[in-house]
Amino acid sequence: MKYAYYPGCSAHSTARDMHESCMAVSEALGIELSEIKGWTCCGASAAHQTDRKLAASLASANLLKARQMGMDMVVNCAACYNRSKAANHEVVHSDEMKRAIAEILGEPYDGSVPVRHFVEVLLKDFGPAKLRKKIVVPLTGLKVAAYYGCYLVRPPEATGFDDPENPTVLESLIDVTGAESVEWSGKVDCCGGMQNLTRTEITIKRSAAVIEMAQAAGADCIVVACPMCQISLDVRQADMEKLLGRKYDIPVIYITQLIGLALGLAPEKLGFSKLMVDPAAVLRTAKAAVS
Repeated sequence: MKYAYYPGCSAHSTARDMHESCMAVSEALGIELSEIKGWTCCGASAAHQTDRKLAASLASANLLKARQMGMDMVVNCAACYNRSKAANHEVVHSDEMKRAIAEILGEPYDGSVPVRHFVEVLLKDFGPAKLRKKIVVPLTGLKVAAYYGCYLVRPPEATGFDDPENPTVLESLIDVTGAESVEWSGKVDCCGGMQNLTRTEITIKRSAAVIEMAQAAGADCIVVACPMCQISLDVRQADMEKLLGRKYDIPVIYITQLIGLALGLAPEKLGFSKLMVDPAAVLRTAKAAVS
């Protein structure tokens, strides 16, 4: 299985652990991710709020590069995934947008390059049955809350990722690892990530509400597939304690980090050292499974 891989800006900055764990898991499973040469920013997450044509053009520029490679484009960042899918949707459904993009980029684009999130590749292409056979460290006893946030599932007409109100893709992968996915009502609630820098208090309160719901459901950790959500839920826990007077202390990890542990990959290869909240509870489960 070969794909044109779009890492996005956060893969080389705030979400290196997302990128490292994605690459480690793909290598362990024999999935070939060929990084798109000369890729540029897709415009996530604010460009579309100021200029929709510019935003669609930024994403389309990378899609054109993927088209030259003759492969589906795979993305591991939910925000980049969302903007790339949105660009395809707008081009297909608007002749005006298609003309504007062709003028801006100097090359026509028809919205035909498939955009896949890495979890879709794992579940639909590699398949849960095949993945289950690769598990060497079943994470039995670990209770995990799958958190989707906004970018993966909304707007549903553009992303088509899963049921926008009750998605189950992440739960399916969690179950393969041997961990238990908990039932909870907050998995598609917004973490307030878009206000992280401009109205930080909103992000802190929204993220705290999400964490409280996950803890009430009995989760030992939260699993995400979005770097913006990861920052809001992980990095902001220190700010939550200062603002709300409560210590939350729940690890927030990427789905690829969880799968990597179950595959027997070393935590340092999966970027666990980059987390702000100590993932000791998760690592203890993996260590217990080995011993």
